[in-house]
Amino acid sequence: MKEIVFIKRNSEKWKKIEDALNGHVRISPDELYNLYVGLNDDYSYARTFYPTGESSAYLNQLTIRVHQQIYRNKKIKKNQFAQFWKTDYPLLLYKNQKYFWYAFTIFVLSILIGVVSTAADPDFPRLILGDSYVNMTLDNIESGDPMAVYKKAQEMDMFLGITINNIRVAFYAFIAGVLFSFGSGLILLSNGIMLGCFQYFFYQHGLLGESILTIYIHGTLELFSIVMAGAAGLAIGNSILFPGTYKRLVSFQRGAVIGLKMVSGVVPLFIVAGFLEGFITRHTEFPNSIRITIIVASLAFIVWYFFRYPKTIHLKLSSNGKDF
Repeated sequence: MKEIVFIKRNSEKWKKIEDALNGHVRISPDELYNLYVGLNDDYSYARTFYPTGESSAYLNQLTIRVHQQIYRNKKIKKNQFAQFWKTDYPLLLYKNQKYFWYAFTIFVLSILIGVVSTAADPDFPRLILGDSYVNMTLDNIESGDPMAVYKKAQEMDMFLGITINNIRVAFYAFIAGVLFSFGSGLILLSNGIMLGCFQYFFYQHGLLGESILTIYIHGTLELFSIVMAGAAGLAIGNSILFPGTYKRLVSFQRGAVIGLKMVSGVVPLFIVAGFLEGFITRHTEFPNSIRITIIVASLAFIVWYFFRYPKTIHLKLSSNGKDF
């Protein structure tokens, strides 16, 4: 590659770094570090192929400046935790929302597969949910308590067990993204088919409404978090498949950081969902108004914090001439 082509291809990225160093735009410390990693890669390339060229000298100076900036600001701010939830995480979601919609699409299509398969084959639930679970549920239906499965364990044991298991599944979905997104997609497919099969099974027994009012007390937050974990895995897979101007390893490192933050951000949702499943879902005697309120409140929070609020923050910063 000729040096002029190399400069032209990367000049926009370098200008962004200069603007950040000069205070013209604002970027997070993590993004500055990611840019620094890519800048080091560019500098190594220039030093190898254009050792006496202007790009090598320029990148050397720019790399030194970024290094000094990073380590000058290494001290953790007291409000960094609050800053993460208030600004950094919402902006991360806004910039990477495409991965959520990819994961959501896979999940919805998987639910439809589960519904259609159950409608076509009455034995499909036994294949997906297992004979023991289906038999237990049929016994519960006959005894007049179809949701008794949520009442068997002690509240605290159920809360801890479900929360830990859900967080483990979420990180599996995230880590599976290293298999070129296939692993994360497979986990979303499996969970979606299971959900579609499960819901249609209750529909066949005239219990769709009761199942929704019971399951989605905790399931609203839980299922959204699983989809977000799958999205985090897709972010990793996409960084490997489509590295852009970065070397594949550097692109993977960037994708891993983005994905890890995405999945870490839903851990609190898993904790709340686990609490609801352990302590609230079991109370099927609660009035429908209370159950509907919990479901609607959970959905409203998701829509606001994960979609509307990130857009608001982005527009606010853009209007102030800032860029993250």
